[in-house]
Amino acid sequence: MNLKPHISIIALLLAMVLFSCENSITSIQEITRTDTAAAVSGYNVEYVRTDSGHRQVVLRSPVLNRYTGKDAYQEFPEGFEVFFYDTLGNKKSSIRANYGITYEKRKLMQARNDVVVINYQTQEQLNTENLVWDQKKKIIWANKFVKVSSPDKIVFGDSLIADESFKKHEILNINAILEVEEDTTVHE
Repeated sequence: MNLKPHISIIALLLAMVLFSCENSITSIQEITRTDTAAAVSGYNVEYVRTDSGHRQVVLRSPVLNRYTGKDAYQEFPEGFEVFFYDTLGNKKSSIRANYGITYEKRKLMQARNDVVVINYQTQEQLNTENLVWDQKKKIIWANKFVKVSSPDKIVFGDSLIADESFKKHEILNINAILEVEEDTTVHE
C-alpha cells in the first residue's frame, strides 16, 4: 500500500483546517476589536470652572480627545496647562506638561514629558518627567527624577509625594541640595 497519496491528502486537510481557523480567529478579532477613535475632539480648548462666580480652575490645551467606555478618559496629546485659583482670584498653583491623560471615574490624572508644577504662594517649582495627581486622595506624586526649586535652594531627588496644592511635599532619596544666594549686584 502506497502511503504517499494518503499523507498528501491528510496534509492538505490539515492545511485547510489551519487556514480556516486562522480566518475565523481573524474574523473574531475584527468583530470584537474595541474602537479607539475619540468620541469627541476639541482644539484650542479653554475650560473654566467657577464656584459662586469665582474662578477656581482654568485648563488650556491645543488638543483634547475624549474617549468613552467603562474607563472613560480625556487625553491631551499635545500638552496642557492648568491654573488653580484661591477665593480672591489669585493664582495658587499650576501644572503644565507636554502630554496628559485624566481618567474620569478614577479621578486620576497623569502628566508626562517636561512636567512643571508651580506653587505661586511658596514660590516653589517642581520639574519632573512623570507626575500623577490622585484627586480622591488629594495628593500628587512623581516616581521619576525630580527637581524642586525655591527662592533659597534647589533640591534634586529620585521621587516625590505632595499634597495637591504642593504646599507640603517630601522628596525621597535626595541626591543634592544647592543653596541659592541672593544676587545683590546691580546689573546695568
